[in-house]
Amino acid sequence: MQPQLTRALKTEASICLQCLVRLSKSTRVTRRRILSQASTRSSATASSALFTRDYFFANGSNASTFSHGKTLLPPSDRAQHELPAGAAKKGLTKTQSVQLDIPKTAIGDTALNDPLQPELPHRRRKRLKVYQLPKDTRTDIIPPDASSRLSTISTTLPPSSLRRLFSLYLSLSKPRLSFLIVLTTAAAYSLYPVPAVLLPQATTSPSLSTLTLVFLTSGTALCSASANALNMIMEPEHDAKMSRTRNRPLVRGYIGKRGALVFASIAGIVGVGSLYYGVNPTVSFLGGLNIFLYAGVYTPLKRVSVLNTWVGAVVGGIPPLMGWAAAAGQTATGSGGWQELLLSEASIGGWLLATFLYAWQFPHFNALSWTIRDEYKYAGYRMLAWVNPRMNGRVAFRYALLSFPICGALWWFGITDQGFLFTSSVVNAWIVREAWKFWRKDGYKGSARGLFWAGVWHLPVVMVLAMAHKKGLWESVWQRLNGESLEEDMWMDDDETIGLQEQHTPKPMALVVT
Repeated sequence: MQPQLTRALKTEASICLQCLVRLSKSTRVTRRRILSQASTRSSATASSALFTRDYFFANGSNASTFSHGKTLLPPSDRAQHELPAGAAKKGLTKTQSVQLDIPKTAIGDTALNDPLQPELPHRRRKRLKVYQLPKDTRTDIIPPDASSRLSTISTTLPPSSLRRLFSLYLSLSKPRLSFLIVLTTAAAYSLYPVPAVLLPQATTSPSLSTLTLVFLTSGTALCSASANALNMIMEPEHDAKMSRTRNRPLVRGYIGKRGALVFASIAGIVGVGSLYYGVNPTVSFLGGLNIFLYAGVYTPLKRVSVLNTWVGAVVGGIPPLMGWAAAAGQTATGSGGWQELLLSEASIGGWLLATFLYAWQFPHFNALSWTIRDEYKYAGYRMLAWVNPRMNGRVAFRYALLSFPICGALWWFGITDQGFLFTSSVVNAWIVREAWKFWRKDGYKGSARGLFWAGVWHLPVVMVLAMAHKKGLWESVWQRLNGESLEEDMWMDDDETIGLQEQHTPKPMALVVT
């Protein structure tokens, strides 16, 4: 019963039915009017608060995070996170502010949701739980690249020191990527099958020049540094939109574009010149071609078509071909032109290694791009990870399967021994298993991170195994341990060959020879 009615009943001994009805109607209308005014006032206050900066901070997102309609910007760099103004008003500490600013890209596709709607509590708890896990158990985050790390480390060094300058320019070269390129080049150089007459046991000088190897590795590293620096020069505004690349030196302003261009030019000229002078013109041409393909074709194509991944795979497959052509140039019996070094029957090993590098890049890069697919989308890069996620997984699995026939072909054509079939199959089975999980689970449940790290270890392990199982390596080691002379065996084989030739040589020709 309404309070007004109870008071009326208490004060009056009796009341007529008409007065009772009229009194009840008036109190109901008055209360409805009051409630409607209060609800209107509260809804207006709530709608106005919906667009304030403090609201966005309270829901775990920075006000500068929202741009371009309904697309979230990538997560910020937590190592250099500053306390936002909204958090300061609420009396939050820096640690609490960092927890509030955890991006929605951490789990699922929440980044594509409407940013004007408050985040559901269970999704927020799940997102916070992921970022509170130890670094070793988190399955959704890929660490920053080496360039970003070096750039961050350089800020702790004195401003005018040589160490700081060296770290900044070294970060332009993407040292981790350049190291893998040099490793594959040197591995292909060492895997080249040297003819028996040029083995160290048969000659007084090394069969493959160490000086040539020095020119090859240094020239390849400089060419890679030039291509990577040009890549950074062309996309600093896009690198700033991605968590893995936003700490690169050009993005942070530690190095200007002019200084980076001078570094890239010097590295490219010296690298191509070293390959031309110390190796051969064919390898020098391949080094210059790789710089052009990476900086001139792959980099601009990233914003145009998903075919950029296939062009980038071609760039990664050229270095082992360079190492093979460098070794073939020292044992060439003809003019040593590019036809003999790249298109002869002896060049099949170089093409197999190039194909292996070409196929390896798809499972590795597709897993990497999936973890930051929202950032690639925001930056405008056309990647399969967000353009066609299902195809992204299928491509990774298909190219992972190619590692088995490629390694088998290396044994079939006499590049490695039979033991390589078993040892490489174990490593290949690992990456194929991770690629299968990545495809079937669409990258979720840690499958993307598992495939990424499998790709990181797969390439160097297979290269080292191929060098350890080089054809004839363990036979020569066994003969040396047993004290057998390979030189005598080769001379005996030569005498037997000469004797067979004399038996089939006509007598007049034999008289002339004697």
